[in-house]
Amino acid sequence: MRKGLLELCILSLLGEEDAYATSIIQRLKEADLIVVEGTLYPLLTRLKNAGLLEYHWQESKSGPPRKYYRLTNEGKEVQASLKADWQELEKQVNKILNHSEKE
Repeated sequence: MRKGLLELCILSLLGEEDAYATSIIQRLKEADLIVVEGTLYPLLTRLKNAGLLEYHWQESKSGPPRKYYRLTNEGKEVQASLKADWQELEKQVNKILNHSEKE
C-alpha cells in the first residue's frame, strides 16, 4: 500500500513542477514521508519505463547537470486516477473510523 501511495505522492509533486530526485526526497521529508534514494531511484525508473515520466538534463549552479523529471500526458491521467482512488478510499476509511468512535 505504501508503494502505491508513494507513487501518488511523486506523481502529484511532479504534477506541480519538474523536479530532480534530491528535491523530491526533500519535499517528501517536509511532509514527514521519509524516503531514501535507494527507494526513490528505482521507483522513478519504473515510472519512466511505464511512460508516466520523462526527464531532461538541466545545468546546475553548484555542480554537474541535474536530471529533472516531469509527468507525461499519460502520467497526468494516472495521477488524476490515483488521486480519485485515494479520495474514495479515504472517504470509506473515515466512515469506518467515525462509526467506530460513535460506539
